[in-house]
Amino acid sequence: MYSHLAAAVLSLAAVTATPAEATPGLVPAADREVVFTVDGTATYGTLHVPAHRAGQRLRAAVLLPGSGPTDRDGNQPPHASQNTLAQVADALDSDRVATLRFDKYGTGRTGLGAYRDHPEALDYPAFVRQATAAYEWLRDQPETDPHALMVVGHSEGAMTALLLGGTVHPRPTGLALLQPQAIRLLDLVALQLHAQTAEATRQGQLTPEQQHAIDAAIDAAVTALREHRPVDTTDLPPAVAQLFEAFQGPNARFVLSDDAVYPPATAAALRPGTRVLLTCGTNDAQVPCATTDSLTAALHRAHAGGPGRVPLPGVDHLLHDADHPDTPAPAVLHALHRFAQR
Repeated sequence: MYSHLAAAVLSLAAVTATPAEATPGLVPAADREVVFTVDGTATYGTLHVPAHRAGQRLRAAVLLPGSGPTDRDGNQPPHASQNTLAQVADALDSDRVATLRFDKYGTGRTGLGAYRDHPEALDYPAFVRQATAAYEWLRDQPETDPHALMVVGHSEGAMTALLLGGTVHPRPTGLALLQPQAIRLLDLVALQLHAQTAEATRQGQLTPEQQHAIDAAIDAAVTALREHRPVDTTDLPPAVAQLFEAFQGPNARFVLSDDAVYPPATAAALRPGTRVLLTCGTNDAQVPCATTDSLTAALHRAHAGGPGRVPLPGVDHLLHDADHPDTPAPAVLHALHRFAQR
């Protein structure tokens, strides 16, 4: 599944230090624009190094974004600017954890890179290799402790973090799986769509008979995709039909390679004792807590360490609650702090 990784090459373009009084032997916090190369693609990112003593090796974490064209900060410009990963980096700074976040394929300065002329060849394993290269690059930095590395992933990025946890060297000391994709992709899509049709029926927009027909068409569409057959969209609402049409053609390779991963099965490769935080928000319509049950059980069988699964009351998929619509909810920050403690 994984190909040979190209060597990661550091290019430090800029250093921006946060204001701090000059203290002998203290290096102020700084963000650095960096670039590393994987599979012929220059991948751009931000390395954040908290304030530290000169020569000190810090704990460090790679931050992995969710699905779609989500950039290093957790945004999908111009439509969505939640700064999810940038805010996670800020939270980890308070525990003196250095972080690397990067523009994955199709986003930011990285763009499609080597896949520019054949985007249909881009599959999920390519994103895993890119994340692995980021981990290896972070491991080799003079400010980081190679034996105290972590991976923090949000949504689809959490599934990628779980894969890295069982494959990279040295193995990470901890994984933070924030609102993770914890079941197969197309099963999760079907679950979300069934919930939407049920709500439409509850509101009187659909009859029970229409709901049944749409639900059956959704399940048939998932089966057709997995069997590499054209999807019959006749009984699907236009928006749902467009979604399944988008899963075919140039996107089919990525969708099916992502769907091939069953996250609970990957937990067995974790080193026993690996610290794992798995969060689920009670207001998360995209990844309901119940979807993490099998993964939680698999982590237990793999003898993963705590904190384990942490339900987040009132928290949505973007880590917000009603009182904090633009910043991580206090419950999220508390969970991250527990995870980041030594």
